[in-house]
Amino acid sequence: MFPNYVGSEAVLASENLMFSQHSNDTEAFNATLHPFIRNAVGSMEFGGVVLNKRYNRTNDGGNHRKTTDVFQLSTAVLFQNPVQFFALAPNNLQDAPGFTIDFMKQVPTTWDETVLIDGYPGKYCVLARRHGGKWYIAGVNAQTEPLELKLSLPMLSGKEVKFYGDEKGGISYTKSVKVNRKGELKIAMQPNGGVVIVQ
Repeated sequence: MFPNYVGSEAVLASENLMFSQHSNDTEAFNATLHPFIRNAVGSMEFGGVVLNKRYNRTNDGGNHRKTTDVFQLSTAVLFQNPVQFFALAPNNLQDAPGFTIDFMKQVPTTWDETVLIDGYPGKYCVLARRHGGKWYIAGVNAQTEPLELKLSLPMLSGKEVKFYGDEKGGISYTKSVKVNRKGELKIAMQPNGGVVIVQ
Protein backbone atom coordinates (compact mmCIF):
# COMPACT_ATOMS: atom_id res chain seq x y z
CA MET A 1 0.00 0.00 0.00
CA PHE A 2 1.14 3.57 -0.70
CA PRO A 3 3.50 5.07 0.52
CA ASN A 4 5.30 1.73 0.94
CA TYR A 5 4.84 0.65 -2.68
CA VAL A 6 8.00 -0.67 -4.36
CA GLY A 7 6.72 -2.58 -7.37
CA SER A 8 4.10 -4.98 -8.66
CA GLU A 9 3.83 -7.59 -11.35
CA ALA A 10 0.61 -6.75 -13.23
CA VAL A 11 2.24 -8.07 -16.40
CA LEU A 12 2.46 -11.39 -18.25
CA ALA A 13 5.81 -12.11 -16.63
CA SER A 14 8.75 -14.41 -17.28
CA GLU A 15 7.36 -17.57 -15.65
CA ASN A 16 5.11 -17.89 -18.69
CA LEU A 17 8.23 -18.65 -20.74
CA MET A 18 8.41 -21.93 -18.84
CA PHE A 19 4.71 -22.68 -19.25
CA SER A 20 4.33 -22.28 -23.03
CA GLN A 21 6.44 -22.17 -26.16
CA HIS A 22 4.09 -19.48 -27.49
CA SER A 23 5.35 -17.11 -24.78
CA ASN A 24 8.91 -17.73 -25.98
CA ASP A 25 7.90 -17.20 -29.60
CA THR A 26 6.40 -13.79 -28.72
CA GLU A 27 8.89 -12.72 -26.01
CA ALA A 28 10.61 -10.10 -28.18
CA PHE A 29 7.29 -8.65 -29.36
CA ASN A 30 6.05 -8.29 -25.77
CA ALA A 31 9.37 -6.76 -24.67
CA THR A 32 8.83 -3.94 -27.17
CA LEU A 33 5.39 -3.24 -25.68
CA HIS A 34 6.12 -3.18 -21.92
CA PRO A 35 8.27 0.02 -21.90
CA PHE A 36 5.53 1.91 -23.76
CA ILE A 37 2.52 0.51 -21.88
CA ARG A 38 2.81 -1.34 -18.55
CA ASN A 39 6.22 -0.14 -17.35
CA ALA A 40 5.45 3.45 -18.32
CA VAL A 41 2.95 3.72 -15.45
CA GLY A 42 4.92 2.04 -12.65
CA SER A 43 7.59 -0.38 -11.51
CA MET A 44 7.18 -3.78 -13.17
CA GLU A 45 8.29 -7.11 -11.70
CA PHE A 46 9.15 -9.28 -14.68
CA GLY A 47 12.01 -11.61 -13.70
CA GLY A 48 13.94 -11.43 -16.95
CA VAL A 49 17.57 -12.07 -17.84
CA VAL A 50 17.04 -15.76 -18.56
CA LEU A 51 20.33 -17.35 -19.65
CA ASN A 52 19.19 -20.97 -19.97
CA LYS A 53 18.48 -21.93 -23.57
CA ARG A 54 15.90 -24.49 -22.39
CA TYR A 55 13.36 -24.21 -19.60
CA ASN A 56 14.19 -27.03 -17.26
CA ARG A 57 16.73 -27.57 -14.48
CA THR A 58 19.23 -29.39 -16.68
CA ASN A 59 18.93 -26.95 -19.62
CA ASP A 60 18.21 -29.80 -22.06
CA GLY A 61 14.43 -30.04 -22.45
CA GLY A 62 11.16 -28.17 -22.25
CA ASN A 63 10.38 -24.91 -24.03
CA HIS A 64 13.29 -23.16 -25.70
CA ARG A 65 14.30 -19.52 -25.64
CA LYS A 66 14.29 -17.68 -28.98
CA THR A 67 16.10 -14.55 -27.79
CA THR A 68 19.84 -13.89 -27.48
CA ASP A 69 21.85 -13.46 -24.30
CA VAL A 70 22.24 -9.72 -24.97
CA PHE A 71 18.48 -9.41 -25.49
CA GLN A 72 18.12 -10.87 -22.01
CA LEU A 73 20.70 -8.46 -20.54
CA SER A 74 18.90 -5.53 -22.12
CA THR A 75 15.71 -6.36 -20.21
CA ALA A 76 17.55 -5.55 -16.96
CA VAL A 77 17.65 -1.93 -18.18
CA LEU A 78 14.55 -1.85 -20.38
CA PHE A 79 12.23 -3.12 -17.62
CA GLN A 80 12.37 -0.99 -14.48
CA ASN A 81 11.79 -2.24 -10.94
CA PRO A 82 13.79 -1.17 -7.87
CA VAL A 83 13.88 -4.78 -6.68
CA GLN A 84 15.23 -6.49 -9.80
CA PHE A 85 14.71 -10.21 -10.33
CA PHE A 86 17.05 -12.26 -12.54
CA ALA A 87 15.88 -15.70 -13.66
CA LEU A 88 19.26 -17.37 -13.11
CA ALA A 89 19.82 -21.09 -12.69
CA PRO A 90 22.87 -22.52 -10.83
CA ASN A 91 24.32 -23.90 -14.08
CA ASN A 92 24.52 -20.36 -15.49
CA LEU A 93 27.52 -19.69 -13.25
CA GLN A 94 29.47 -22.19 -15.40
CA ASP A 95 27.77 -22.23 -18.82
CA ALA A 96 26.85 -18.57 -19.41
CA PRO A 97 29.39 -16.18 -20.96
CA GLY A 98 31.39 -14.47 -18.21
CA PHE A 99 30.44 -10.98 -19.38
CA THR A 100 26.75 -11.72 -18.76
CA ILE A 101 27.33 -12.56 -15.09
CA ASP A 102 29.62 -9.53 -14.68
CA PHE A 103 26.95 -7.28 -16.18
CA MET A 104 24.29 -8.53 -13.76
CA LYS A 105 26.59 -7.84 -10.80
CA GLN A 106 26.94 -4.19 -11.84
CA VAL A 107 23.64 -3.07 -13.41
CA PRO A 108 21.74 -0.63 -11.15
CA THR A 109 18.14 -1.20 -10.09
CA THR A 110 17.21 2.43 -9.58
CA TRP A 111 17.44 5.22 -12.13
CA ASP A 112 17.68 8.99 -11.95
CA GLU A 113 16.64 9.68 -15.55
CA THR A 114 15.03 7.81 -18.43
CA VAL A 115 15.06 8.87 -22.09
CA LEU A 116 13.34 7.16 -25.03
CA ILE A 117 15.94 7.07 -27.80
CA ASP A 118 13.92 5.32 -30.52
CA GLY A 119 11.25 2.71 -30.96
CA TYR A 120 7.86 1.60 -32.14
CA PRO A 121 5.59 -0.65 -30.04
CA GLY A 122 5.67 -4.22 -31.29
CA LYS A 123 8.77 -3.65 -33.44
CA TYR A 124 11.72 -2.34 -31.41
CA CYS A 125 12.62 -0.17 -28.44
CA VAL A 126 15.79 1.67 -27.39
CA LEU A 127 15.85 3.36 -23.97
CA ALA A 128 18.58 5.21 -22.08
CA ARG A 129 18.66 5.23 -18.30
CA ARG A 130 21.03 7.13 -16.03
CA HIS A 131 22.17 6.10 -12.56
CA GLY A 132 24.26 8.85 -10.99
CA GLY A 133 26.71 9.90 -13.70
CA LYS A 134 26.56 6.62 -15.64
CA TRP A 135 24.33 5.91 -18.65
CA TYR A 136 22.97 2.54 -19.74
CA ILE A 137 21.35 2.27 -23.18
CA ALA A 138 19.34 -0.87 -23.96
CA GLY A 139 17.48 -2.00 -27.05
CA VAL A 140 15.59 -5.01 -28.38
CA ASN A 141 14.41 -5.98 -31.86
CA ALA A 142 11.18 -7.97 -32.34
CA GLN A 143 11.25 -7.91 -36.12
CA THR A 144 12.19 -10.80 -38.41
CA GLU A 145 15.04 -8.87 -40.06
CA PRO A 146 18.15 -7.20 -38.63
CA LEU A 147 17.52 -3.57 -37.71
CA GLU A 148 20.12 -0.87 -38.39
CA LEU A 149 19.79 2.39 -36.49
CA LYS A 150 21.77 5.58 -36.05
CA LEU A 151 21.28 6.43 -32.39
CA SER A 152 21.47 9.99 -31.12
CA LEU A 153 23.29 9.80 -27.78
CA PRO A 154 24.41 13.34 -26.92
CA MET A 155 25.12 12.27 -23.33
CA LEU A 156 27.90 9.99 -24.67
CA SER A 157 29.43 12.35 -27.26
CA GLY A 158 33.07 11.47 -27.94
CA LYS A 159 33.15 8.80 -25.23
CA GLU A 160 34.47 5.26 -25.30
CA VAL A 161 31.73 2.87 -24.22
CA LYS A 162 31.22 -0.83 -23.64
CA PHE A 163 29.00 -2.33 -26.33
CA TYR A 164 27.08 -5.61 -26.02
CA GLY A 165 25.62 -7.03 -29.22
CA ASP A 166 24.83 -10.13 -31.26
CA GLU A 167 26.33 -11.69 -34.35
CA LYS A 168 24.08 -12.88 -37.19
CA GLY A 169 23.90 -16.40 -35.76
CA GLY A 170 22.69 -15.10 -32.41
CA ILE A 171 26.03 -15.41 -30.59
CA SER A 172 26.42 -12.52 -28.15
CA TYR A 173 29.64 -10.57 -27.65
CA THR A 174 31.03 -7.43 -26.04
CA LYS A 175 33.60 -4.89 -27.23
CA SER A 176 34.61 -1.25 -26.79
CA VAL A 177 33.34 1.34 -29.28
CA LYS A 178 33.58 5.12 -29.52
CA VAL A 179 30.57 7.39 -29.91
CA ASN A 180 31.39 10.17 -32.38
CA ARG A 181 31.63 13.84 -31.39
CA LYS A 182 28.10 14.48 -32.63
CA GLY A 183 26.85 11.85 -30.19
CA GLU A 184 25.89 9.43 -32.96
CA LEU A 185 26.43 5.69 -32.98
CA LYS A 186 25.37 3.25 -35.70
CA ILE A 187 24.17 -0.10 -34.40
CA ALA A 188 22.61 -3.29 -35.75
CA MET A 189 20.16 -5.39 -33.74
CA GLN A 190 19.54 -8.96 -34.86
CA PRO A 191 16.01 -10.47 -34.88
CA ASN A 192 15.13 -11.51 -31.30
CA GLY A 193 18.37 -9.77 -30.34
CA GLY A 194 19.39 -6.67 -28.50
CA VAL A 195 22.08 -4.17 -27.63
CA VAL A 196 23.37 -2.70 -24.41
CA ILE A 197 25.72 0.29 -24.26
CA VAL A 198 27.36 1.17 -20.96
CA GLN A 199 29.25 4.39 -20.31
